[in-house]
Parts: sequence; C-alpha cells; structure tokens
Amino acid sequence: MVKRKADNQARSGSKKSAKNLKRSKNTLSPEDTKARFRKGLFDQSVLNEYTQEYASSTPYKHTVINKLVDDSLLRKVRDEIKDNVSFTPKETDIYKIHQSGDLANLDGLDDDALSKLPSLLALRDALYSETFRNYVSHITDCGPLSGRKTDMAINVYTPGCYLLCHDDVIGSRKVSYILYLTDPDTPWKPEWGGALRLFPVEDREGKDGEIAKTPLPDPVKVIPPAWNQLSFFAVQPGESFHDVEEVYHASKEELEKQGGRIRMAISGWFHIPQIGEDGYVEGAEEKAAHKSGLMQLQGNPDQYDRPVAKPVQVEKESSNEDEENTFDEADLEFLLKYLAPTYLTPDTIENIADQFEEQFSITLSDILHPKFAAKIKEYVEAQEAKKLPEISEEIEKSGSWKVARPPHKHRFLYLQPGEENAEDSPIKELLEVLLPSRQFRLWLQMATRSTIEGHDLLARRFRHGKDYTLATGDDGKARLELNIGLTPTEGWGDVEEDDEDEEDEEESEEEEVKGKGKGKVTSNGSSKDKGKGKAKAVEMEEEADEETVEVGGHEVYMAGDDDEDEDAAIYKSSEDDDNILFFQAAAWNKMTLVLRDRGTLRFVKYVSRAAKGDRWDVSGSYEIEEQDEDPDAEELAEGAEDDEGGPEDDEFNGFSDGPDGTGSD
Repeated sequence: MVKRKADNQARSGSKKSAKNLKRSKNTLSPEDTKARFRKGLFDQSVLNEYTQEYASSTPYKHTVINKLVDDSLLRKVRDEIKDNVSFTPKETDIYKIHQSGDLANLDGLDDDALSKLPSLLALRDALYSETFRNYVSHITDCGPLSGRKTDMAINVYTPGCYLLCHDDVIGSRKVSYILYLTDPDTPWKPEWGGALRLFPVEDREGKDGEIAKTPLPDPVKVIPPAWNQLSFFAVQPGESFHDVEEVYHASKEELEKQGGRIRMAISGWFHIPQIGEDGYVEGAEEKAAHKSGLMQLQGNPDQYDRPVAKPVQVEKESSNEDEENTFDEADLEFLLKYLAPTYLTPDTIENIADQFEEQFSITLSDILHPKFAAKIKEYVEAQEAKKLPEISEEIEKSGSWKVARPPHKHRFLYLQPGEENAEDSPIKELLEVLLPSRQFRLWLQMATRSTIEGHDLLARRFRHGKDYTLATGDDGKARLELNIGLTPTEGWGDVEEDDEDEEDEEESEEEEVKGKGKGKVTSNGSSKDKGKGKAKAVEMEEEADEETVEVGGHEVYMAGDDDEDEDAAIYKSSEDDDNILFFQAAAWNKMTLVLRDRGTLRFVKYVSRAAKGDRWDVSGSYEIEEQDEDPDAEELAEGAEDDEGGPEDDEFNGFSDGPDGTGSD
C-alpha cells in the first residue's frame, strides 16, 4: 500500500479514457470471475464470516482472506512476473521498495507484451470485476466501488526494504488491499519481517470539545505475509494508519536457503465510482477530498505532537562588539572542558567562519575534547547494553527519555533540557551546561558570523529497527541548525580516514582547514567523511560486495518541491539525487552546522535493524538575527553538485531462480 505520487490519476485523464472504456468492455460473468478464485469463496456463509470478522476487528476495521485466488492461476501470475516484469528501485523518506509500473496500463501494451502476461491480466480483471467488487463492498459496507479506475502495482521488498507509517488517504481511494505473491513453496516466517502492521488511534478531546485523532507510536496488529493472502481495509482519514515492517537482513547462506526473503505483492486501491458507472455521484470525489481534509485537521491533532518545542530566548548583552567576540581566560577554561583545543584557536575559528559563510554549512570532526568524548562514549555504550522495553509507555515509565510521536511524522527517543528526574549523564551535561552557555553561544556566533537570539535543544536516540523522522519543511525565517553525532558504532557509511588516507587526499577537491590538534574542518557539499563513505559505497556497488548493508540513519537536507502533487521527499531513485543539499551519516564526535532556509526539507532516514547499534545525537536549532541575504537552495547545494557519491542505489537484481534483473547491485 505504497503512497505513490498523487498525480498519477490526474495525469492519466483523457489519455486513459480510451483504455478505460476498453477495460470496461472486458466484463467478466459471475461464473468466469468465481472460477479465478478459490472454490467456496463466494458462498454466503463464507461471506458472512468475513463480514463479521471485519466488523469486529481492531484497531480499526480490516480483514484477511487466506487462499483467495485459484492456486494454479496465482502461480502462473508469479511466474509471469518473475520472467517478464522489471522493477524500479524507489526510495524516499517514507519507503524503500522496488516497484513495477502501473498495472492499470496493461491494456496499453502491444500484443507481443500482453501475450507474455495473460494470467496477470486475468487476475487484474478478476479483482476489479463487478462480482468481486461487490464482495469487498459487502464486507466493508463502503458502498459501490469503481471497476473502471483500476489502481495497482507490484511491489517487491527485499532485505532492508520497508514502508513507514501513513494512512493511505489520497484522492478517491476507498479501500486499500494487498495480495501476497511470496514463494508458495517456501512459507514466509514472521521473524523475517515484512508484516503489515496496524496502529491504534487515540481520541483526544480539546478544550473546545473537539476530538482529535492521533495515532499511537506502537503498532498493535501484526499481519505477516503469506502466499495467496489478501488483506484489506477501508481508507479512513486520520485513522487507517499502517506500515510495512522492514524485511530483515540475514547472512548470504540463510538467504539462499530462504529464497532471498523476497516479499512480492500486488497492492492497490478500489476507488469511488467514476462517470458512467453505477453509483457515480457528481462531485462526490471533491466532497470526499474536502471531508478528508477536515477530518485530518479536526481537533488540531498537531497540538499533541511530541516533542514540544521549548525555545529559550537569549538576552542581548550590552557591550561593544570587540568584547562580545573575544574569550577571556575563564571562558577558554570553561570551553576546554568540552571542546577540542583545535577549535578554540583564532585562526581555526576564522577559517571555519570563512567556509561557513561561503557554503552555509560545515562539518567538524572530533569536535569534543577527548576526555569528555570518552565519558559520552562510555555512557552511550552502557545504555545500549541495557535492554529497552518494546512498548513506548513502558519506556517512558522507566526513565526520563520520551518517545517522539505521532509515527506518521516521526518516532525516536528524546531528552530535553530540564527534564525532571533525569539522571546525571554527559549527554545531560551537553544539553544543560555547554550548549546553552554564553561561552558556547559566543563561539558559535564567531564560527558562523551570526547573532544568536534563541535556542531549542534536544538529545535523540534512534533505535535500530524502529526509528526515523519524515521530511518536514519550515515556513519561518532562516535558522542555524546544529547536530553533534554521538554514535559510537561503525558501519553507518561515515568512514574515518587514517593518516595515510589523509595524505593521499592532499590533491582532493575538498577544502580542509587544519589546526594544531587533531580537529579538522571540511567544507560541506562534500564533507570529508561523507565523501569517503559514499565513494566506498559506489566502489562496493561496482564490485557487487554482498556483505555490505546500507543501514540508514543518515540526516538529509533536501530542496522542497513546489509541486504539491509530487512526493516531495523523493531523494533517491535509480536515476539521480540532485535535490540533496546536505547529507551526513550517523557519526561519532562530529558536529554539523547548517543554515537552513525556508522550505528546506529535513529528515533522518529509518535505521535498519541491521545497524550495529542505535543512532545518537544532540540536535540544536538556533534563532539568528536576520541577515541581508538568506541562502537559497542553489547556494546551499553548490558544494554538493560536484559530489557524485550520493546515497548508493540498492537495486533489486531479480529472483534466484529467474532471469537477471535490470539493475546492478
């Protein structure tokens, strides 16, 4: 049930009208339809049983039908797909999948192509036949469904693929469904992942008496894939929240035994009737879209989002500019407890400021003093050694870290300054002592040549196999955003070079500023570690190194899309990643500074369960005095244009017992 671009239907318009008429003429008789499904499916007693199951299901109405299609027909469908259908790897902030083209366009294929997919065409016509549409309509009590507006695609989830929380509300969709085509001779095991998971919704009554629906962060219904299984539910604004669990990685040997853990499915939607169909009501689609929008906004559900911003305004000190931009001995003594000495020398600060002023972003390796960094590392490793509760409510009861919500926007653990009963820790010390201090604010102003007016700080922990943030923009004024990576584990694509590597890169296109210590500053667009990690990924892709696993967890800044109908957060496909403005993998002891302009999107990619640990960081947003010129997307992306090592494509190469796919590893 992938959230594809909403303008697919809008673009089809008149071009599809002839095809749709052609499809509508291909009407199946009830007898022909029933022959394509399992025997007994349409018996009244069976229909009543599914209807009762649907009506009593939780957390919202849904049902599962096993052995839906005639088994021999579905096996032929799977074989045709394996032999003849190609897949495109697609990745956004919300999903990572391999997807076919729109199966509604099968009638547009030439005779030779159609002759290779007769069973797939027969299945599509059966699913959208009047007989089966009425069957689904009876179970869901959702009224008439369109047979003309077919909307389906084949999605393949290989290890590492997933779809995050969403409600499927787009356009005229009425019922979402998914029909699994997993290996019929190798039963899918729940521990492989890939389950459809449903989220409960909490009704929150506001002061005005209006009810807001907000999804809770943990799914409560888990439906593992199974051969020839159909799951479906009515699309409900603000309620039908679901995701697809990551298909989990395994060793090469295990995958060979398990057929590759290839979760293949046909997924799509039934829509409201179109012009000329029984049940069509003029203006119903527009009315439904308007109602959906109102229901999603009802009760202002955004007010229940967590974490709640806690900005702290800074009182401007009355002193001359020279005094404001200098450290006295006490200031340096304070900062030396936390920051590496390299970054406190006037020359280094000046060079940082020069590069930041040019690029509007910068990456600083080894930013923290080694002794303080060691304390943080010890604390983080000790926390990861402890087993966390699975349920968010239990996590919040057991400590001061909270769970970010709602899950269709983000999910991670967070700690804010001033949290009651928070245990003393070096991360708390960062949040409450260093980062809000006058001394650090002075250093930050000198390093970015800006005037800070306020700050909002947050420590975050992204659990592997669970957490992420989805792309969000901001309509406010430009602001300075800081992130200190505190992730001690390796394998995130942020490879630190040794001394020999550094010598080899003297002729690199990257500009580097070195102080007297170990700290170094690398201009963004192509930060030193980022470039190295991405270059290695490209090399591994070319070498088809099957041991390399992309685990996510990177933070991405991306140019927003003016077209509201497009999936704004598509940042990686098999073709390009031109709209990435800034990319930073999870890292240890590394600070990034970005001047974020209005409309720039930002997100942290879902962290795969294959990661060696969790992603830890401290994130800060600093209000700054407005400058004469804000950076626009082109200026912010200047450094990134020459960096060809974007997040690597991880293409699906086909089935182990079938022909090769269209891409390379």
